[in-house]
Amino acid sequence: MSEDDNEDAEAEEAPAVELGDGESVEGAPIARVASRLTWALQKSEVDRKEGDTLIRTPDGPRELSAVLEDVDNPYFETRREFEADVRAAVGTGPVQTE
Repeated sequence: MSEDDNEDAEAEEAPAVELGDGESVEGAPIARVASRLTWALQKSEVDRKEGDTLIRTPDGPRELSAVLEDVDNPYFETRREFEADVRAAVGTGPVQTE
């Protein structure tokens, strides 16, 4: 039996993750938005491409354009830098579901 076969067998034996029955969360995770872009980018270019996207924040969904207004950095060298600046602007914590 090959190593890949062992991994497949282990994956089949692993318990399935069940999703809760609660409210769905509105908005996209910032990491998903960042993954659609090619870095490095100016803030204005991020706004042009994804500004109307609703992102998840601890205070509920917000348009990325509104969040970018609170970000002082005019140029994001990397995806990590973009995500850190956005998280600094919106805060971190549990995302509201209601």
